[in-house]
Amino acid sequence: MSDVIQRLSVEGVDPLALAGVNDRNLLELSKRLGVRVSLRGDNLSLAGSAEAVERALPVVQALVDLARMGGGETLDVHDVERVMADEAHGVLGRSHDGEVKIILPGLRRVIQPKTAGQRTYLQTIAQHDIVIGIGPAGTGKTYLAVAAAVDALSRKRVRRIILARPAVEAGENLGFLPGDLQDKVDPYLRPLYDALEDMMPRERVQKAIETRTIEIAPLAYMRGRTLSDAFVILDEAQNATGMQMKMFLTRLGVNSRAVITGDKTQIDLPNREDSGLLQVERILPGIEGIGFCYLDDSDVVRHRLVRDIIRAYAEDAQG
Repeated sequence: MSDVIQRLSVEGVDPLALAGVNDRNLLELSKRLGVRVSLRGDNLSLAGSAEAVERALPVVQALVDLARMGGGETLDVHDVERVMADEAHGVLGRSHDGEVKIILPGLRRVIQPKTAGQRTYLQTIAQHDIVIGIGPAGTGKTYLAVAAAVDALSRKRVRRIILARPAVEAGENLGFLPGDLQDKVDPYLRPLYDALEDMMPRERVQKAIETRTIEIAPLAYMRGRTLSDAFVILDEAQNATGMQMKMFLTRLGVNSRAVITGDKTQIDLPNREDSGLLQVERILPGIEGIGFCYLDDSDVVRHRLVRDIIRAYAEDAQG
């Protein structure tokens, strides 16, 4: 039986972003789908039996769409695995129906969910005033929340963004760190700066911080304030005490939205049961306007080994 050749247009797609380093993505697709995949100019060719090409077509198209929407970010074998998993679970292509995409101002980039869990997370943020996102490292909890906040600010749905973290991590005490108060807290807040600078030109981030349009501060700084017309993110919420969590939630004013992110496996408080994240998980479900979203190791979008490491630790904890 002669081979069938099917060509897809990849016009406007960065060839490296699609093919990966040393064409690894194309080689992985070829291996997994049983077709020959080649990229020439603005065309991607699939060659193989009619049945194999027909089966491969939607998978390859989904990867092309991912590369097109990724703003030049290079895809890797892990992205190929996720697209294949979506296909295996029969959810490939559903994401385009009512999909939540975030177009970043000032940058030629679009943020879109890469997994079903991330898709649900962004939709939950769009539909609720308070969202609690719980899941392991690398699932995009903070990154997507910051993207949603930048989007709300650029659309003038809020007037400011407030990013907070409890300054309790890894058993360290702020008093032992060198420098003034700002120097002491900056290491704890650095991941929030990093996420912001990935979504806005650095000079715009600095200007917004100077004008207090964006505020990045330890959770303790929120006490006694009313946060109105704001998109507020509490990151690493597993390390907020029950009292701090209640204080934070009761700060919200008119036209404010909040996203609380945390990982229950990384509680650094002396007594695990003091975690405000565990407390809100018990007492807040069922309240209208508050949404809970759970991400798991299948939503990890960092290096593919991160997913395996998380699973290994989970198995060890159970064993």
